[in-house]
Amino acid sequence: MIFKGFKEKSNQKYLNKLLTSRAQQVSNTPVKSLGVIAYLKDFNYLSAFENLAQELHIRPNRLEVISFTLEDKSNLNTWDKCFNPDDFGRKGVIKNVELESFLNKKFDALVSFYETDILELKLLTALSKADFKIGLFQPDERLNDLIIKTSVKKFDVFKAEVVKYLTILNKIEHD
Repeated sequence: MIFKGFKEKSNQKYLNKLLTSRAQQVSNTPVKSLGVIAYLKDFNYLSAFENLAQELHIRPNRLEVISFTLEDKSNLNTWDKCFNPDDFGRKGVIKNVELESFLNKKFDALVSFYETDILELKLLTALSKADFKIGLFQPDERLNDLIIKTSVKKFDVFKAEVVKYLTILNKIEHD
């Protein structure tokens, strides 16, 4: 139990360091690839993200979705790429090769679709190499470049707002 507290404190300290040193420079290149981080307990519909990618004119092979759960992954069969707190070490170290690969991909945009305040989810968002980060409202506004203030239960509202703002920012490539 004591080690869990040390791990959490060191990860929180590492997250604060990442967010403090983050340079928010938004390029005006169109979004051609999309990464999604979702909390499995909040949202469990992969097809919704496929529809969002379609609205943004992103090809299916340029969309990658991962999910996070607090439960044991072996009991889950709904998502291909699902991670839990066991995949994290101290000081923000990622212990899973698949998760490390996702975080090192240079997505044009990352959607952080969770509203539950979980340290590991925030670490995933902060560690991502994505150019433009989009998310739901979080207590720490340094996590995302574009914040949509809605609930995970209102995905249609979220999708419409993302499309609207990315259109305004000239980030949607039209065929």
